[in-house]
Amino acid sequence: MSVATGLATGQSAKPELAQTAVTLAMQQVGVATANSVLLFLTSEFARDPVPAMRAAARAANCTQVIGCSAPGVFTDQDWVVDTPAAAAMVMAGNLALLPDSMPRADSLLLTLAAPSAINSAWLDAPGRRFGGVSGDATGQGPFSVWRSGKGTADGHCEMAVNGAVGAVGAAHGVQMLSQAKPVTAGQGYDVVFLGGKPALGTLQQAYANTADPEPLPLHRLMAGIADSAEDIRHGRYRLAGLVCANEHDRSVTLARQVKPGQLVFWALRETGAAQQDLQQTLSSLQAQLGAPPEFGLMFSCLGRGPYFYSGVDRDLDLVCKALPGMPLIGFYGNGEIAPINGVNELLQYSAVLGLFRHV
Repeated sequence: MSVATGLATGQSAKPELAQTAVTLAMQQVGVATANSVLLFLTSEFARDPVPAMRAAARAANCTQVIGCSAPGVFTDQDWVVDTPAAAAMVMAGNLALLPDSMPRADSLLLTLAAPSAINSAWLDAPGRRFGGVSGDATGQGPFSVWRSGKGTADGHCEMAVNGAVGAVGAAHGVQMLSQAKPVTAGQGYDVVFLGGKPALGTLQQAYANTADPEPLPLHRLMAGIADSAEDIRHGRYRLAGLVCANEHDRSVTLARQVKPGQLVFWALRETGAAQQDLQQTLSSLQAQLGAPPEFGLMFSCLGRGPYFYSGVDRDLDLVCKALPGMPLIGFYGNGEIAPINGVNELLQYSAVLGLFRHV
């Protein structure tokens, strides 16, 4: 075995938690020195993660410690939110997380970023990026991202998984409420007319067909945006939250800009649809990989994990039951990053899964 995970929890954010998580993983791998350590710490560590990083480096005899802080963390063993915790994945043998100074268009890059660091300058650069956005439960607190055992000045890091090939996908987890219609009038973030009809009217009509008794729950409703019907059929669409419904002009304001001519459908965040979508994503990734996966990385929205599933992370359970014994690590963040239809996208309320095998 050349990859394993460890998880440690405690009453306070002490460096010993990182040391314990790494030590547990090192014992499973059976080596004295690791090539790389992927270390995710809960947001209690965010103000001063350096002692925990150093403790992890000492336990692994390795300075290549990569990771970030997040509201919650998980491994194939368990998940943790609202409690100080450290999750670690140790890589040895021919496996390592290393910088790629000249990524190609098809390079697969693990990408971690603070909310303030998200920008098109690096998101749109060559390479297929997947990962998550660090942060805390409010999205307003301190954020930390680190590589090579120290914090990053630019707030993000990108690493190639050397010694392995991977397949990455995103599960949106929404129930489609309407057919996609072209934006026939809109400006910036506002959709005014959809398929020639007032956007708010189409949203109200779509939601009225559900059995949900809640009056137009904007926090659960989403807009799916795509460039073609084929993209929607293959799940290559972007999701945008609804900011507000405007009665004065019957428009809908989204959290993502749309252009006239793009296709938009209305959708509802729903647990059954989320599970079905993740199962389809998991099956598709296994087929793409062409061999049983040997380890995995998953990045889930804080609004999708145990808070979404009434205190149980059904997404984590699904992956672990489908691939028992596979080392898996991830965190609950403030956004997810995945390549969709050839474009690196910043997602909401999604689960991004990467499966890997040795080469």
